[in-house]
This record gives sequence, structure tokens and C-alpha cells, in this order.
Amino acid sequence: MVLARVANLFSTGDSNSNIVDGHRLDVANTVEKLEPSMADTLSTAIEEEIDDEAARPPYLHAMLAGGIGGTTGDMLMHSLDTVKTRQQGDPHMPPKYTSMGNTYYTIWRQEGFRKGLYGGVQPAFLGSFAGTVCFFGAYEWSKRTMIDYGIAPSVSYFVAGLFADLAAAPAYVPSEVLKTRLQLQGRYNNPYFNSGYNYRSTIHAARTIAKVEGYSALFHGYKATLWRDLPFSALQFAFYEELRDRAKRFMGSNNIGLPLEIATAASAGGMAGVITTPLDVVKTRIQTQHNDIPSSSPKAPVNTLSSTTSPKHSAPSKTSKTRSAQSRPISTSSPSTTLKAHGAATLDTSSVMTGLKIIYKTEGIAGWFRGVGPRAVWTSVQSGTMLVLYQTLLRYFEQHPLVKVEDL
Repeated sequence: MVLARVANLFSTGDSNSNIVDGHRLDVANTVEKLEPSMADTLSTAIEEEIDDEAARPPYLHAMLAGGIGGTTGDMLMHSLDTVKTRQQGDPHMPPKYTSMGNTYYTIWRQEGFRKGLYGGVQPAFLGSFAGTVCFFGAYEWSKRTMIDYGIAPSVSYFVAGLFADLAAAPAYVPSEVLKTRLQLQGRYNNPYFNSGYNYRSTIHAARTIAKVEGYSALFHGYKATLWRDLPFSALQFAFYEELRDRAKRFMGSNNIGLPLEIATAASAGGMAGVITTPLDVVKTRIQTQHNDIPSSSPKAPVNTLSSTTSPKHSAPSKTSKTRSAQSRPISTSSPSTTLKAHGAATLDTSSVMTGLKIIYKTEGIAGWFRGVGPRAVWTSVQSGTMLVLYQTLLRYFEQHPLVKVEDL
């Protein structure tokens, strides 16, 4: 009996221990099974929280938000863009405008705010809104399409920026021509700065250009504008999306807060603006070039803009009559792109690469980066304003939908 009870005691203990151990093993196995699933769930939730593509805004929302944001940024920085244009297109040697502050103060003091610093604001407004609406619609479509096809996001952002600017260019290039000319002209009958332009208004400028130079002149500098804006937009949005993704991972949320929104957007625009400054210089000079040098004497000195006749040529009077009949001191259909009349070299080409080479040979690296200060500030503030407003308006439209997402 005693031996039986002892045996029963030991057998009961073994069975209890086996039950306990088995229970522990079951619990451990259950935990091991639960932990990966919980980890996967948490990681998936975080990824969805910080994934740009998890909740794609409707195209109409993106286009309106981009149009309002881009136009607001452009209008806010138009005066600084005028400063940059004056520095890049100054025909005087040595230049009349030197530093950014000096240029800003000189234009404001001599020509005023509306006609001077904000000259050309009307075509800038129309072109900015139309261009940015087209841009953001094309950008969102191309970006989503490439990501859906499995293309790496960084490549998708870069290529989408190129494609979007290509799609928007027909909408804003004519306004860019009008804006640049009116900015360089300043006030009507400007006694302080002789750019060669003298339009009474935006409508008068458009009519004059179309009548005297043809409608194609409104698209002059189209290739140069694309040379500048395609790499700028590609770099800007590649930088922006990358910086914003890093900010989201750092914050662990799709909402990174206003300070980081401003920092990422301004940094992306500023870096892209500085890198593409040489292309901007060439673009400005192509769109604001002179055309009063006789085509029959290409080797004549480029610093003589007046119709001074030379006894060596038999047809100067004919050229003079033609010029007076045309009455176009500046044209954007001529290969001369520097707008420099007082000892500076003329490009004599409409090729961007050739223009870059000539500027480098005659003015050095400094010629490539004329106006880099205003451009860096302008692109930083403009990009910051545009992209922060873009994200803010997207969130607003999401809370107050204009259309249903499933409709698009």
C-alpha cells in the first residue's frame, strides 16, 4: 500500500509536471505565433500611416491645390524674380545692378513698386495658375502610373517631374516671355533703365509681339525654358519627396508638422534652383535679346547698337530703313541672347549649350551664376510656399471633398 501510494504520488507529480510543461510549451508556441503577426500588423499600420500612396488624393484636388499653391508662391516672390531678371539681363557693362539688396532698392526707389518691382505681374499670374494646374495633374498621374508598374519611387519622382513640366510648358512659356520682357522694361518710358522694350501694357506687349514678330515669338526661348525647367522640376520633386519621406520616417507619421513641411519644401527648391542657375541665365537672355544688329555684317562690332554707317559697306542705308520700318529694338527671334550693348560679348546663338560655352569664355563661372542669390532665395521661398500650401489644401479638400474619390 505504501509503495503503491508512493508510486501514485510520483506518477501524479510527473503527470502534473507534464501538464504544466505542456501548458508552458503551448503558451510559448502561441506567443511565438502571435508575436510575428502582431509585429507584422504594427509595421503594416506604420507603413500605411507614412505611405504617400496609401491615400491618393483625387486629381482635381491635386490640380487645384497645386494651382493655388504655385500661384501664391509666384506672386509672393515676383519682386525678387524681377531683381533676378534685371541682374541677368542688364545690358550695361559694368552692370548697373550688383548685389541683390542694391538692385531691389534701386528699382523700388527709381521705378516704384507696381511698375518696377511688380512689372509683368499680370501675365505671371495667368501663366502661373495655368501652368501649375497642368503640372500637378501630370505629376500625380505619371508618378502613380510608374509606381503601380513597380518602378522605384525615387526614379518615379524624378521622371514624373520631367514629364509634368513638359506637359505644363505650353501653358506658361508665352506668359514667361511677356513677363520677362515687362520685368526688364520696368515702367513705360522708363528713364532709368534702357532695356529696349517699351510696352504700354500686357495686352499691348502681346499684340506688338504678335504683329511685328509673329505669334511664334511668344514661344521664343521654348527650348531654353525646357532646358531650365525640366531639370529644375525633376530635381525639386526628387529632393522634396526624398526629404519628406525621411521626415515621415523620423516622425513616424504622415503628418510631419509645419516646420518640417517648410524645411523640406524650401530646401528642395533652393538646391534645385542653385544647380540650374546657369540654364536660367541662358533662358533669360534668349527671351530678352536684341535684334538690331545688321544680319548682313555678322562680324561687325557687337557693341554698336545705333545705326552708325560704315563706308566699307554699300548697303547700310538699306539696313537702316529696314530697321526703322520694323521698329523693333529687341526681339526674341534673333540668335543674339545677351542683351549686352556696352562692350560685352553677344552669344549669336539660340543653342543653350553654345550659349553656356560663350558665357563661360567671356564672363567665366560668375557669368553662369549671375543672379544666383535672388534665384536661390526665390526658389526656396516659392517652393516652400507652393508645396506647404499644396499639402495643406489637400488635407482641407480631404475633409471638405469637392468630388468623391471613387468618381475619379
